[in-house]
Amino acid sequence: MDAPLPTLVQILNGEKPANTPPIRVDIVPGTKERYSGGGVTIEQQLMIDVTGTPFPALMRGLVLDKAGMAASSYEQPLPPGRAALTACGTDSNGKSIHGRWHIYPEMAAAGLWTTPTDLAKFAIEIALSRQGKSNRVLSEKMTREMLTPVISGAGLGFMLEKDNPGQFGHGGADEGFQAMLTMNAESGQGVAVMANSDNGIAVAEFVIPSVAKEYGWKNPPKPSAFGTLLLVAKLKGAEAALEKYTELKNSGGDGNRLDEGVLNGIGYRLLYSGQEKGAIAVFERNVQEFPNSSNVYDSLGEAYAKTGQTELAIRNYTKAFELNPKNQNTAKQLQKLKAAK
Repeated sequence: MDAPLPTLVQILNGEKPANTPPIRVDIVPGTKERYSGGGVTIEQQLMIDVTGTPFPALMRGLVLDKAGMAASSYEQPLPPGRAALTACGTDSNGKSIHGRWHIYPEMAAAGLWTTPTDLAKFAIEIALSRQGKSNRVLSEKMTREMLTPVISGAGLGFMLEKDNPGQFGHGGADEGFQAMLTMNAESGQGVAVMANSDNGIAVAEFVIPSVAKEYGWKNPPKPSAFGTLLLVAKLKGAEAALEKYTELKNSGGDGNRLDEGVLNGIGYRLLYSGQEKGAIAVFERNVQEFPNSSNVYDSLGEAYAKTGQTELAIRNYTKAFELNPKNQNTAKQLQKLKAAK
């Protein structure tokens, strides 16, 4: 809230006062699915350059007003009248975000202020456009292209479900706020869930199946393994979460794909919420599960370094570097730790 604001160009180039690395193309476009807030930030700059219009005004004219989203805005920061209506963001431990919320010059990727009702209006317009019944924002042809998989389960801006025709959705997270939107363009069934908490998505993954059951959705979703384990870890601790992990692994149930990112995500949530001992236990289990992954050793090394266990940190960073000598972050951390001995 009180930090210096970078321009979009400074953000794209990773120049101070930007607090993120430069945005660069490092793979051939169209060859791989990748979630990219940086790519969307480039789109924002492109739209401003082409139209000569500030992004909030541009989006109000092109999308928000046409979709009836009167309670929504891309203004960053919000003017006092709208700011007075906002919730205060909270971290995963329930602590209020400094200044209530952050300011995001990356408006296209992170800057939409909205309500669940407005978010639902957005999804309904997409569904009706797909059916050719309302094309206030996009043509039916463009919407069909948007909802066609490009690579894997990703369309143009939405995540799609291969085994659930018509289903589209997106999750979102800013510091202290999280949301999930899911909608079926064929059935018209959907829900928008928003929370002023860094635990919002984990909770939403249980709220949405309840909504689906109550309203008789054809293909009700299941909570993800990550969401399930995160809530167990928050409510009962790391040991209980690891017991649940074993249970999920042995069940082999659909929708509970336990790749290395699941425990890694849980570990980091614990590590940076004051539960270092639990985080190390989770990272150690991930090393057992994925002994050939450089990333899991890197994460365990980070946890040991954070807790002052230098020798163990060096040992794990060394293993991570052996498995992936191209990882510059690992090499940098190793050098730093050895120099401090």
